[in-house]
Amino acid sequence: MKTNSIFGFFLLVLSMMGFVACSDVENPTIDTGLRKGSATKIEVFKDSVPVSDLSFSLGKNNVVLGVDADGEWTAELADTSWCKLLVHAGYGYTNKYTYTKLEVSKNEGDARTNTLTFRSGNVTKTIAIAQKGTGTDPNDPFMSAFTLVERLGIGYNLGNTLESNHDITNPSVLSWFNPHTVYDWETCWGQPVTTPEIINTLAQRGFNVIRVPVTWFPHMDANDNVDEAWMNRVQEVVDMVLNAGCYCILNVHHDASEYDANRGDGAHWLLADIPQYPTISVRFKHLWTQIANRFKGYDDRLVFEAFNEILSAKGEWGDPSDPTCYEAVNRLEQDFVDAVRATGGNNEYRNLLVNTYGAGSSPAKLEGMQLPVDKHPNHLFCSIHSYDPYWFCNDGGDGDDKYWLYIFDDACKQEIDDIFARIDKRFGSDFGVPYIFGEFAAGGSHVDMKERVKYAQYMKQKFAQYNTTGLWWMGLLDRKTLVWTEADIVGALLGQ
Repeated sequence: MKTNSIFGFFLLVLSMMGFVACSDVENPTIDTGLRKGSATKIEVFKDSVPVSDLSFSLGKNNVVLGVDADGEWTAELADTSWCKLLVHAGYGYTNKYTYTKLEVSKNEGDARTNTLTFRSGNVTKTIAIAQKGTGTDPNDPFMSAFTLVERLGIGYNLGNTLESNHDITNPSVLSWFNPHTVYDWETCWGQPVTTPEIINTLAQRGFNVIRVPVTWFPHMDANDNVDEAWMNRVQEVVDMVLNAGCYCILNVHHDASEYDANRGDGAHWLLADIPQYPTISVRFKHLWTQIANRFKGYDDRLVFEAFNEILSAKGEWGDPSDPTCYEAVNRLEQDFVDAVRATGGNNEYRNLLVNTYGAGSSPAKLEGMQLPVDKHPNHLFCSIHSYDPYWFCNDGGDGDDKYWLYIFDDACKQEIDDIFARIDKRFGSDFGVPYIFGEFAAGGSHVDMKERVKYAQYMKQKFAQYNTTGLWWMGLLDRKTLVWTEADIVGALLGQ
């Protein structure tokens, strides 16, 4: 009798062996259950369930198939240009499966089909294979999200600039911060006014994608209309990025953030909270409609990102205690897609970026996320943020230094490996879309530079392995003097 435990055991063995190719299984170990004679049956299983067809999303994917045959068997694909079979033959057993693995490459064209035929003696089993297509539109002027991610190099976050988020309706804030111009907001967290020279310095060193975090609520009136001077300044900075030859990611940043109950101002209004969703949704769609209309004529080097690190009304950075928070995130990201697409122009096809709850990568956060429905699914991609291992990449406070990690060792690498494996499974395999690390960095001051360089080198290695990239969270460059303050890390990320 076939059981899930037997399937799990063989899957583990196959993964450890790397799924040996056909030539490697010509002389397997033979046990008393081996059947080499004439065959009377052959059946194919996925997760211990018989299958006659397999359907795949746009992205690269793979599936392990169990073969139940009582004689020697072979397997053959009709089309090997986009499907690959790692084991082509096996023996039959009376009491267990043998296994093969089917891999499917990503699809940037029309939907496609294939057949996989298993034979044992005179018995055959045919599996129909189908992969979704992009529904290629001849009027689509934009590169797909897959192509976009392939073209992105290591990126940079223009942090502590346009995302400052003080609530100047609060008298305690006005006692120390009383802005009069957009530049007061841009510089209040210690960075200089952004100039073409700053952006060009980043671009010339090799950062070819710059994320522009923007907080909008301090610049919105009672009807949530964005102040024209602020919108103009955001557009100026976006233009600087594009004029430097870079890709640009524009988002809604600290509108979604940790709610500060001590302030009691409710300024961070964009929350993953189902009870407040009806009100939040209206405000969110209105904001994105304004942003999208301002930039609707821009080409495919400009990407919109729904929001930054959205949290529950309790400000939970871990997995939220109320699972409906995930539903709120999913609804808001659907609102984002719908609002942008409704503005028309180039926004009809613009590549749109969506995140998990808190931009985290825990199993629960990944499982809780659902991809928005979009009439142009080849223009969606996903993002997470990773400052992991946490106690290596960040400085703790209030005595937390006892947890600090000082050496980038194999345990650190394993934690990073696990994150990549999880997000590749969820985004690449389950959703069939590309993904990036919207933020990453080892910014802790307690770690020696040589160890931070090891981290940067390893992240770059993992990006290459998974055909993706990431955007470092600010630092590296003194934007006031245009001097590279962490040149070793820059070299590790971009090359000397």
